[in-house]
Amino acid sequence: MDQFKAQSRMARWAKRLECPVDDDANYRNTFWCNRDLIPIPEDRRTILGHLRARLTLTPFTACWLTSFTYSINTSAWTAGASLLSLGLSATQAIGCVVGVALIAALVAVLAGWPGSHLYLGFTVLSRASWGMRGGFWPVLNRIMTACVWMGIQAYWGGQAVKIMLRAIIGAPFVNLRNTLPTSANTDTASLISFFVFIVIFLPLPMIPPEKLQLPFRITFVMITATLFGMLGWSVHAAGGAGALMSTPSTLSGSALSWNAVYGLQSFLGAQASGCLGQSDWTRYARHPNSALFGQAVTAPIFIVVTAVCGIIITSAAATIYGEYIWNPLELLLTAQGRSMSPGARAGTFFAGLGFLTDQLALCQMLNGISTGMDMAALCPKWINIRRGCYVLTVIAIAILPWNYVTNPSTFITVLSGWSVFISPMTGIVVSDYFLVRRGEYHIGDLYLGNSRSAYWYTCGFNFRAFVAWALGTGPLLPGFVRAIQAVSSGNGWDHLYQISYIYGFSASLVIYALLYVIFPQERQRGTSPFILELHAEMIDSGHRGSDLEGSGRVTVQGGEMYEVFFVI
Repeated sequence: MDQFKAQSRMARWAKRLECPVDDDANYRNTFWCNRDLIPIPEDRRTILGHLRARLTLTPFTACWLTSFTYSINTSAWTAGASLLSLGLSATQAIGCVVGVALIAALVAVLAGWPGSHLYLGFTVLSRASWGMRGGFWPVLNRIMTACVWMGIQAYWGGQAVKIMLRAIIGAPFVNLRNTLPTSANTDTASLISFFVFIVIFLPLPMIPPEKLQLPFRITFVMITATLFGMLGWSVHAAGGAGALMSTPSTLSGSALSWNAVYGLQSFLGAQASGCLGQSDWTRYARHPNSALFGQAVTAPIFIVVTAVCGIIITSAAATIYGEYIWNPLELLLTAQGRSMSPGARAGTFFAGLGFLTDQLALCQMLNGISTGMDMAALCPKWINIRRGCYVLTVIAIAILPWNYVTNPSTFITVLSGWSVFISPMTGIVVSDYFLVRRGEYHIGDLYLGNSRSAYWYTCGFNFRAFVAWALGTGPLLPGFVRAIQAVSSGNGWDHLYQISYIYGFSASLVIYALLYVIFPQERQRGTSPFILELHAEMIDSGHRGSDLEGSGRVTVQGGEMYEVFFVI
């Protein structure tokens, strides 16, 4: 009897903890489905595409600005550092940035197209290309990388808070005694600031993704004002743009050419995760083409403008402080260390506020929403985007991100080169939609976890995707390992790694499509709508094997007939 009561109590709590379901829902929480995984219904499609919406800065515009304005190792602001360190001149570095901007915009449009037309995110779309069970592989890859990047980006958000606290409190906080040992790889002021940032961030996941337009617009205005404010200050204080803008390249010939190619693909590869998950945001588009303006027009402009301003600010600041400081937050901390006059405190406070809003948007947009949906796919009954985002935040704190930022190691090199594994996944998504299925999907089958699904393949795995991914990734691994070990010598493997994103994306795209030509799939094309109430029992039956008995046909809107199987 006691055992029965305990089981009954656990069942009640399990039911209470299930994810919320809309009152008029045409779905229910299952092993494959919840509110955040279904095709976005019309009332939640809030991204407009007409001219007025474009002029008032759509969330896609703000989304791309926050993506490329600043984050550790992936920012357009700091892109100049890596490009100039490769021997390029400032002009050549800007040329590379322009190339990256155009290619990244094209990839983003292609990867985001399925979301704006099917209203599905990458998490669900991956089931079509990888299989219902195989789709967990790209999802787990994104979760792993996002946990680390969330921590690192939160750390830099804490540095923005530190700048603001130093500006407000003044000397007492600037001179705050460090009570942490050297082995902690951080100081007391930074640790306090980090947790202040986390506290500020915590309410953000409460805002539904479709209602983030206003926060994105605020972020856009504040980070733009910060960018041009720092540009005006640095050029005025230095009396010009500084010597860096006129410094010639330090290499020539093939060495310069290969370094330029490597710099271009490295910067492009750094955006791999963002491009891979474009459908996570384009699925909220009210019209199929609503996302195009933000992705194809404003994104390249913002990338180029931000990178150019970053180079000029760093060059001018070197004239002022005598050293090149590429990280804008470290530049602001240096400015505070040199002067705590009222003007300097006010200027650094508002600049820190701009970066704070940028990091908040960045953490929620690139990590929170996408990874929350990925985690929801692992356990849809009990995890949705909001809960997944909080789980992500806890993990981001637990990894002690300051160890990776203040004490760089091989780990950062591995993380920065993770596009070796991500870019083939992007190619597979694009190939599956445009070349294999031509935009035709059986939407309901993406939530059907048994052999009746068009995307069940072999035991839930699509071998074509795994083969295409392996062939897109495998040839890059020797060069990747050599880069980690710092033994690159310019041989063939090294050169192939220098174009890793381009190769991985293109090779997987072509191989995946060719495998479907050689091994065509039943129901490879054709469409059927999302009508989960007709599939609900089929989903449950996926856990019971062949318990399906009985069938019938139901007519839905449009007069189409769908076969429904019932569990007896």
